[in-house]
Amino acid sequence: MKKIFGKEVRIGICVILALAILFFGINFLKGVNLFKASNYYYASYTNVEGLAVSAPVTLNGFKVGQVRSIEYEYDNPGHVLVEMSLDKQVKVPRGSKAVLGSDLLGTASIKLALAPAADMHSVGDKLIGVNQSGMMDAIGQTVVPAVEQILPRIDTLLMNLNALVGDTALRNSVGRLDRITADLSITTRNLAAATSQLGPIASNVNGITGNVNTMTEDLAVLTGQVRDLPVDSLFADLQATADNLRALSEQINNPESSLGKLMHDPALYNNINATVQSLDSIFVDLKKNPKRYVSIKLF
Repeated sequence: MKKIFGKEVRIGICVILALAILFFGINFLKGVNLFKASNYYYASYTNVEGLAVSAPVTLNGFKVGQVRSIEYEYDNPGHVLVEMSLDKQVKVPRGSKAVLGSDLLGTASIKLALAPAADMHSVGDKLIGVNQSGMMDAIGQTVVPAVEQILPRIDTLLMNLNALVGDTALRNSVGRLDRITADLSITTRNLAAATSQLGPIASNVNGITGNVNTMTEDLAVLTGQVRDLPVDSLFADLQATADNLRALSEQINNPESSLGKLMHDPALYNNINATVQSLDSIFVDLKKNPKRYVSIKLF
């Protein structure tokens, strides 16, 4: 017994067990279930980009198998042979297709499109392999050409928009619109004030019911007064006042003008501040030592 289960035998058994665990572990990581019976089918494709071993094979969105191997067909140049292992319960009618497609991330998988036939494929048969256009291919075929046609128009539109925005006439028009809006605002306030003044007159008119002739004369007098109101001179005075305020604001904001220097020159402020401090110190010293500044002599 010692010779049968010697050191070499135990090492050999451990190596065999390790290889078996490694084999089953690799297949388990690949998703291959060695203890589940499966049937093998084949399909040939011209492009298997994104397809990998152990990729799922689905039927109506349900996984019924996986890709077992991918090999290049040297006897059929330009084609790649894919071996699929499907569950034994899956029966594949003749004329069914194995559609190879990819998702948005580029991961490929095979979808079974079963044909409505009564005759079934035998295990090991070759199914019809079809490459399905991916989402990115559809975008490249439909969206990209449309975008390429639109881009020159967008470029022209942006150039025209830049030219329009950079036009000095447009900026001047906007400035005139701002001034017109300000004038309309002033006019509205003036009309509101005039309306408020007409309110008491209207109440007095409503209260006059006894003498129609007197009411007519009052209305005529009121109409003449409204006609004689100096509206033009009022607007001219308001415009002149606005111009004066604008000129005053420009002088204040201009650091080169006299008012601007008073507002913006820090040296003037510092000199005034120093003068005030000097006067304050002189007054303080005058209170403490008045004899230094005032001398009184008695004869």
